[in-house]
Amino acid sequence: MVGYAELVARARALADGGQRRVLGIAGAPGAGKGTVAERVLGELDGRAVIVPMDGFHLANAQLRRLGRQDRKGAPDTFDAAGYVSLLRRVKDARETVFAPEFHREVEEAYAGAIAVPPDVPLVITEGNYLLLDTPPWSEVRGLLDECWFLAPDDGTRVQRLIARHVSHGRTREAAEEWVRRSDEANAALIAPTRARADLVVVGDPR
Repeated sequence: MVGYAELVARARALADGGQRRVLGIAGAPGAGKGTVAERVLGELDGRAVIVPMDGFHLANAQLRRLGRQDRKGAPDTFDAAGYVSLLRRVKDARETVFAPEFHREVEEAYAGAIAVPPDVPLVITEGNYLLLDTPPWSEVRGLLDECWFLAPDDGTRVQRLIARHVSHGRTREAAEEWVRRSDEANAALIAPTRARADLVVVGDPR
């Protein structure tokens, strides 16, 4: 089983490479991507910054206009082209890049919330669709120097998702329905993309 010591060592090697590197962390909803990213970040002594894919959620007003609000989180409910464009700017490391940040308490992204200075050697980006092979998501993989795929126990992952939705105001019944209908449909789409990862982390790292 891959543990945090190995993950931190791999991230540190990227940060020590002498130029801007981008590390991706992919996986299904509830896989623990944000948790792993934050844990690794905490071990890198200010030499990394996290830019989550979730900052590129379309605004709720746009989802309503497009008739997609009932499946928020699906690939076409993100500004994928905008995410690719930002990753290119991050990769170039020519200037400070300001990235959006998603806030679950309001279910919206705030523009320009995350600063990525050019002298930070490692950018960690995490999200569901980093390894998806359909355009424009398919452009993401070529911008990542390394990508991990998190594959925890599905039962544990689903219970985490339900608890997350309940903590943000849904009833348990509504949370279970959303996970079953929306999150698990996205998980099924994401599962085959693990073949494009450099490292598959089976189970929760310790």
